[in-house]
Amino acid sequence: MSNRPSDHLDTNLLRVLHTLLTERSVTRTAMKLGQSQPAISNMLKRLRDITGDAILVRGKNGMTATERGEELLLLAKQGLSVLDSITHPAPSFVAAQSQRVFHLGAPDYLSVLLIPMIMEKIREQAPNAGLVVHSLNVGFDYASALENGELDCVIGNWPDQPPHLHLAHLFEDDLVCMVNNQHPIVKKGLSLKYYLEMPHLAPTPYMMGHRSIIDSALAEQGLKRHIQMTIPYFGMVPDVLSRTDLIFTTSRSFAMHFVGQWPITILPMPVEMPKMRFFMLWHERSHAAAEVQWLRKMVSDASREVMT
Repeated sequence: MSNRPSDHLDTNLLRVLHTLLTERSVTRTAMKLGQSQPAISNMLKRLRDITGDAILVRGKNGMTATERGEELLLLAKQGLSVLDSITHPAPSFVAAQSQRVFHLGAPDYLSVLLIPMIMEKIREQAPNAGLVVHSLNVGFDYASALENGELDCVIGNWPDQPPHLHLAHLFEDDLVCMVNNQHPIVKKGLSLKYYLEMPHLAPTPYMMGHRSIIDSALAEQGLKRHIQMTIPYFGMVPDVLSRTDLIFTTSRSFAMHFVGQWPITILPMPVEMPKMRFFMLWHERSHAAAEVQWLRKMVSDASREVMT
C-alpha cells in the first residue's frame, strides 16, 4: 500500500484548503467552518506537507496565496464540485427543457405505427430533445448496446429475451394475412393447406438465431410455410402485395394501417396462432435514470394508443 502524502488528502482537508485560499485567513476559515483556530493551523501544516508548498504566505495586507496556491484553489473548487455532484441527487428531469438525444432500438415493422407516435409524443413534451432510432438487424448486438449506453431501450417481439435485462410488456396483437384484392383466395377463402403451399412474402430475419414467431408457432404444430421472397423493409409490403400473388402474415394493426390506401384485403389465419406480444427492454444501468424513465413512459403511452 502506498504511503505518499497525497493518500491522506480527504474531503475535510480539501474543504479547508478551498476555504483557506478563498478567505486568505486562518481565523476567518476557522469561524466559517466552525472549528478552532489551532485546528485550522494544524490542517494548514498538513496541507503544506501534502502539497510540498507553503500555499499561503504573509503579505503587506495579510496572507496571500503562492503561485501553486492559486492553482490549488481552482483544483479544490473543481474537486468539491465533483464531490457535491456525487453526494447529491441528480437534478430532476424536466422534459420541456431537455436537450438530450435518446437512442431507441426497434425492428423495421414498428416504423409504420409505433415509432411515429413515439416521435409525436416526444415532440409535444420535449421539443428540444432528439431521438435516434436504430434499426435492429442480424449484426446488431442490442444487449451489448443497452449495457454500454449506445441504446436507452429496445422494442421488439422475438420469443427469447436475455434474462438480465428489464422487460415491460407493451401490447398484444392478432396475426392476420394480407393479400392483393384480386387474389383468388379472397373469394374462395384461405385454407390451411393453401396457406402452407402458396408463396409467402416475409421480412428478412433481423436477429441472428431467432426464428420468427410465425414460423416458431407453425413448427410447434409440425407445419412449415413456403417463404419465396423476403424484404428488409416493411414499408415495401403493400407495394409488393399490390403487384404480386404473394401472401404476407403480420399483426392486425400493421395490416389495418394499409386497408383503404392499397388494393389489399385482410384475411384471418387458417390455423390457431398465439398473439404477437410486443415488449420493451432496458439495462440496469439506466433503470433509475429519470430521463430514460421518461422515455420508457413515452413508449408505453404510445403503445397503448396504437391499440385504441
